[in-house]
Amino acid sequence: MADTEAMESPSKELMTFASYLHNPTKSGLRAREGVLNGRRVQFFKGKSAINALVKAENGEVAKVSSREEAVEWVQDLLDFQLIVRCDKVGEGSQQLRINPMQSFDEDAYFAWLYEGSQLMTYLGGIGVVAVVLAGVMFPLWPSSLRKGTWYLSMLALGLLGLLFAIAIVRLIVYVISLGVAPQGLWIFPNLFEDVGFIESFIPLYGWDAPSGASADNAAPGATTAAAAATAAAPSSGTDSGAEQKKTN
Repeated sequence: MADTEAMESPSKELMTFASYLHNPTKSGLRAREGVLNGRRVQFFKGKSAINALVKAENGEVAKVSSREEAVEWVQDLLDFQLIVRCDKVGEGSQQLRINPMQSFDEDAYFAWLYEGSQLMTYLGGIGVVAVVLAGVMFPLWPSSLRKGTWYLSMLALGLLGLLFAIAIVRLIVYVISLGVAPQGLWIFPNLFEDVGFIESFIPLYGWDAPSGASADNAAPGATTAAAAATAAAPSSGTDSGAEQKKTN
């Protein structure tokens, strides 16, 4: 491993480790979103980073051979300020603050300062400029291209209108179902959830489970058990009394 004290910038090998951990598809390190100094960042737990380095993902060989070596690499990320140790401000809060102790701890949280490869950002900027120029030069397009663009725009507007229509219909069905059933019926319950496009339409329908459903489901069982215990108590007393009479 490179000596971090003798280097002014991160080594190529360290940047490879940073890129690997920063990519959840490759490393399996799932980062959460938080706010650090008014800026949205991705943060993770130290233990998760160590596990991502010592475990093989997608059939590949593990990046390091031991947890101790993994700790050294993550500490190097801290030393070169590719990540920063932080604490949560309040339980369950997404607000973060920098911890003055910038040392590695498996139970601590770390936020990414490294933003990954900027290639896609540059390509995205070039794409935006190209789209703007193409829009400005629209009157110069051949008639066939302009007609095709018109059809595509109509198709996009149709899909958008269909989405609004589905949203309105599912809301109407939900309101009507509340009048005839204790639980509302949602059509496409995952339509506005944070899932993929295909998963948004799966399942076709679903019932809206009321809050505290687990407690309600547990209550009948508890009531039954209590009733059984109450019923058993007098029976036991009667049997004991009968035995005493026989003995006398």
